[in-house]
Amino acid sequence: QLQLVESGGGLVQPGGSLTLSCSSSDATFDDYNIGWFRQAPEKEREGLACVSNRNTFRKYQPSVKGRFTISRDRDKKTVYLQMMSLEPDESGVYFCAARRADIAFCSTTDSAYDNWGQGTQVTVSS
Repeated sequence: QLQLVESGGGLVQPGGSLTLSCSSSDATFDDYNIGWFRQAPEKEREGLACVSNRNTFRKYQPSVKGRFTISRDRDKKTVYLQMMSLEPDESGVYFCAARRADIAFCSTTDSAYDNWGQGTQVTVSS
């Protein structure tokens, strides 16, 4: 079981930016696809972006493309989600998830992942 820890959440004003981190101490972290997901109150969890193992492929949902950037730092065993132009309806708990993979492709569907972090709260409000 891969342990994931999210951080970086908080309160941000509409139009503001925030960077989330998803970290692991596992030496095989680079073998895993990583996805970022958001769950707003009374809404289903939705996938936002993903990055494949070894950083060779990225995918974004249309609603965040151009505003969110996913990246990974192999040495730090961390995947980042940089978010810009945030709006109030993007408030929620943000989760990262992982699944070991051996192809350069990832999915933003939550059923594609079997390791989940505890989440970090993001609130977009003035």
